[in-house]
Amino acid sequence: MRRKSVHVVPNSIQGGWTVKKNEAQRASAHTETKADAVKLGRVISQRSGSELVIHGKDGKIQRSDSYGNDPCPHKDEK
Repeated sequence: MRRKSVHVVPNSIQGGWTVKKNEAQRASAHTETKADAVKLGRVISQRSGSELVIHGKDGKIQRSDSYGNDPCPHKDEK
């Protein structure tokens, strides 16, 4: 089973940034700035208990934050 995730990616066609769930056909949101896309993506991820994956302009993953049931607990949470 694939983990649910929300991706913030650059939109090369329209410009700006797109927020999209990994299993969705259509984007959840489109914004002009990356900061706005990250804010929206964070809200969507928190509500759905999924992972937020933030990409750079080159498409590479820059950061990810988990808001769901994390299978890898931090060392201090044993």
